[in-house]
Amino acid sequence: MAKRKMSTYERLQKGLRLSGKQRDDLRQRLHSADPGLTIVHPDAAGIDVGSKSHFVAVPAGRDPQPVREFGSWTADLKKLALWLKSSGIRTVAMQSTGVYWIALQEVLEAEGIEVFLVNARGTKNLPGRKSDVQECQWLMKLHTYGLLRNSFRPPEQIRQLRTIWRLRERLVGDAGRTIQQMQKALTTMNIQLSNVISDISGVTGQAIIRAIIQGERDPWKLVKLRNECIQASEEELAHSLEGHWREDMLFELERVVECYDFYQRQIAECDRQVQKYLAALPERKLEVAVDADAEQAWKKSKKRRNQSTRRKNQPSFNLRGELERIFGVDVTRIDGIDVMTGQVILSELGPDLSAFPSEDDFASWLELAPRRDITGGQVVKQKSRRSKNRVANTLRMAAETLIRSESYLGARYRRLRGRKEGRCAVKAMARHLACLIYRLLTKGQQYVDRGAAYFERQRSQRELTGLQRKAAEHGMKLVPA
Repeated sequence: MAKRKMSTYERLQKGLRLSGKQRDDLRQRLHSADPGLTIVHPDAAGIDVGSKSHFVAVPAGRDPQPVREFGSWTADLKKLALWLKSSGIRTVAMQSTGVYWIALQEVLEAEGIEVFLVNARGTKNLPGRKSDVQECQWLMKLHTYGLLRNSFRPPEQIRQLRTIWRLRERLVGDAGRTIQQMQKALTTMNIQLSNVISDISGVTGQAIIRAIIQGERDPWKLVKLRNECIQASEEELAHSLEGHWREDMLFELERVVECYDFYQRQIAECDRQVQKYLAALPERKLEVAVDADAEQAWKKSKKRRNQSTRRKNQPSFNLRGELERIFGVDVTRIDGIDVMTGQVILSELGPDLSAFPSEDDFASWLELAPRRDITGGQVVKQKSRRSKNRVANTLRMAAETLIRSESYLGARYRRLRGRKEGRCAVKAMARHLACLIYRLLTKGQQYVDRGAAYFERQRSQRELTGLQRKAAEHGMKLVPA
């Protein structure tokens, strides 16, 4: 009979701690080397986070056993924190491994220990063999000499809002998939509703689908449910509703509609929770200089009028008013930035961006700036890094909406599209939007659109100045035709 594998809990309860000559030799090698750097955090520890257990290293001499393993259950996490305090540890470095670090971080901060949450990219290990012992000691060593950067984490109130908003985004995606399944079931029965109605999740589409589920088969009776805004004629709509009614597809359609209603109820619950968290956030007041002429032009603009209409999947309450109250400025005045984009920025970052020293640092954190390797003052390597940053992805989508915008930003984006490859232009425009948002939230500046004509005049002037400079280099002078 095969021997049963011992669980982490049983192994730790029996006192099977780290042992062996290899571990001792490795610890001595890591601690004996003197890199000649200034010690920034003398009371530092390193933790290698795992799903079942955590390996913790403290400086040599603080404990007879400077490297220990603790389980991931709450009782062991509290023992871990008490052991660190008894060893004189004030700050701890650990990697952001999945979500396993969250419970550990909360326990350590409750005990007054400062936690540095670091990116795994900045803690690359030494070449050679890798183990949990080596990893936690390497983290401790890097943190001792101040070679690790703490990750940005928004306040607790923003993290709660972020959890609900991310859940809402997943529910909206699930609801979208049920709409696709409705369309598939209708098309299988040759009900060409999607050919005459742009959105089957609208008033007319849902009324017809629910009437079909209730047993109505006469296309001319179904046509009577048509909303007056539908451009297709009653005759065209009636012909599109003639099909062959399959029992299995009708059963599937009914189940999918039930799923769609369930997701809509869940989204409504999330909206109520989001409204509650937004109401609890304090009002932010910034000194904003207002130009009377620009304000009048803004009130008459098309973008201002479009903001009054509620878009699909947008919360039912006044989200724009809440965002302006919390941010202190109206970020939706930037072309391409709507209330949903502003809500993503708030839920992921919060209203305070002072953690980023400059707009360049902010763009770099969003991975909207290229990574450059410079040697001898020259760029030897430059490439983009893949990122799953939600704010960056949202800004990329906002940038793509500017392709037909008759605004300064729209003209700038079209100019970038003419000079760069598509993805590079989108990324460059997303970076510009990020810098504008940073200026608004840190300096309290109100965005004013100067229009596409202003950008074109500026571009023409730059080109003329460049031509005059080149002519002067060759001893010539431009003469107007």
